[in-house]
Amino acid sequence: MKASTDDAVTVEPALVEDEGALLPLMIDFNREEGIAWKPEAMTAALRQLLAEPHLGLVVVARDEQATSVVGYGVATFGYDLEFAGRDAFVTELFVTPAQRRRGLGRKLLASLVEALRARDTRAVHLMVNPENERARSLYAEAGFVVSPRIMMTRELYA
Repeated sequence: MKASTDDAVTVEPALVEDEGALLPLMIDFNREEGIAWKPEAMTAALRQLLAEPHLGLVVVARDEQATSVVGYGVATFGYDLEFAGRDAFVTELFVTPAQRRRGLGRKLLASLVEALRARDTRAVHLMVNPENERARSLYAEAGFVVSPRIMMTRELYA
């Protein structure tokens, strides 16, 4: 995946070395989404994802001086017969509050989709809180549609 550098922010694949910069943003993402932060488990999962590209991918947005990460996106792989092969789930998309409303979420999402397409992914899924109108609008503009199914989850590790 090539890096995007529009508007003084670079979007590129995350490196293993980005773990420390990603963790504070992940904490903020989980707090905003109302997801319980489990430091040991979630840090280990991020570390594994960064080290094992067959699991998925992480992209980061760096400020113009490339000194800090100001946003990130995560997609993980699955496989589904309905879509005739590999599918992916965008599990996290986050932009720091100071960088919002500048199109950075759109750039992160586009970078994820481009990278997934390059890796022969047949479908991309995501979840969004129904009341998050800005995010829903962003996803709709990017071609995502509401599924006629509801998602149900059973945690196996708790």
